Formats: sequence, structure tokens, C-alpha cells
Amino acid sequence: MKALRLFALPLLLTLLSCGAIDQPRLYTKVLFVGNSLTYVGNVPAVYSALAQANGHDSPSDMIVRAGATLSQRVGDGSVARALEEGSYTHLVVQERGGDLMCSFGAGSCTQAREAVLALADVGRRNGAVVLLLGTYQSDPSASRQLIESESEAARNAGIPYIEVSGRLQRLRGTAPELSWFFAADDFHPGRDLALLNALLVYHAIHGELPQPGPLTVKAPIYGSTSGLDETLRNSDAPPPLETTPIEVRYDSAVVEKLLDSLVAPSGD
Repeated sequence: MKALRLFALPLLLTLLSCGAIDQPRLYTKVLFVGNSLTYVGNVPAVYSALAQANGHDSPSDMIVRAGATLSQRVGDGSVARALEEGSYTHLVVQERGGDLMCSFGAGSCTQAREAVLALADVGRRNGAVVLLLGTYQSDPSASRQLIESESEAARNAGIPYIEVSGRLQRLRGTAPELSWFFAADDFHPGRDLALLNALLVYHAIHGELPQPGPLTVKAPIYGSTSGLDETLRNSDAPPPLETTPIEVRYDSAVVEKLLDSLVAPSGD
């Protein structure tokens, strides 16, 4: 009997250890709310593909429309309804570029700050972790002003801020060959800026960097003309326009280059 117990104990420990290794990773479900800066390149779908490639079950939905502001989404109640019905663990909000730095007048930045506060509150009331995904400016001085304004808005709302503009400033200098902007207008996110945004969101949600390696995203890869409206939709749902590409592939060299940039300080 003693010999049997001595044999059984290592076997039990081995089974428990294997069970711990095989346990599924923590489930997350993310709602992205924003505008064309969010959907061009389909940042939500790129994020979900990164999560899946790294062992996380993390589907994403989005409420997006070209030129939309966060105050519009507060006003129509679409985000509140989605959070109440969708069991989201995280809410990622992105304001129209320049609103938080008063590019459209003093009223626009007041409305933007109030909208961030309101969405942070509705997210918390529905059990979601809320994050503000930053935008970007090409001019270094404007970029610094933008970062200051966005970080202040996030701080006042008590939510994490995912800074983009400073990192983009540096990367445009060290890796100018990458596709930072959408070729058709040289402003919206190119494929590599969409990947940078998704990597930053992944790090903010999961508290770790994804593993390096190639990445394939099988989802609509929207351009500035998308056919999207503010209807809640899965990030990988069929696109409104049949001409929308439905896949993008990133080679390991690009993924590793962007991952290396996340280890370094952001700065301008």
C-alpha cells in the first residue's frame, strides 16, 4: 500500500501540472468605439488576431463611423446599450484626431473631455475596463501638445491612456520604410500603424507583449471608404463593400521591429 501511495503521488502531481499548463487563457471581449482612425486597417481585428496567435480568446466588436466623435456615441446611447447587452470586459475608445487638443475650437475639446468621462463611467458601471487609445499628429510640436491633452483627459477620467503619437514620431525616423499612412490620403493609418495600435492595445489589456512572429489577419481591411456606419458589428464581420480586402499578412521582421519599439521609451 505504501508503495502504491508513493507511485500515485508523483502521478497526481504530474496530472495537476499538465492541467495547469492546458488551462485556457483568461477570456476577454473588447468593444472598440471610434472613427476612421480606428477602422482603417481594422485595428480591432488586428488586435484579436494578435490575441488569438498568443493563446488568448479575445473577440472584438466595434462601433465606428467616419468623422465620428465620442460625444456622438454618448448622445445616441449606442455604447451604453452595447455594454449592457454584450458582456464586454474592455472598452477601448478613440476620439476623432485633434478634438482633445481643441483643433476644432474650444467647444470641441470640452465636449471630447466630457465624452471620455461619460464613457469611462458607463464602462465601469457595466464592469468593463476602459482605455483611451491615443491619436497622432505629424508635427513634433503638435504631437507633444496632443499627448499632453489626451493624457490629461484619461487622467481626469481615471482610465489608462495608450499613447501613440510619440512612438509614431520616433518610428517614422527609425523605420521610414514601413507603411505608416494609408496611401490614398497619407493621413489615415497604414497597415503598419494599424499593427502598432493593435500591439499597444494588446499590451495594455494583457499586461505583456505578444510573441514575435508572422501574423495573418483574416478580416475586412478597411480603407477610408468603408461603407461602415455606427451599427455595432464584429470586427471580422463581412464588409459592407465587396471591394474591401479580407486579409492582411505581416511578416515576422515587421512585427519584431514594432515589438522592439515598445520596449524603448516612447518620447518624441
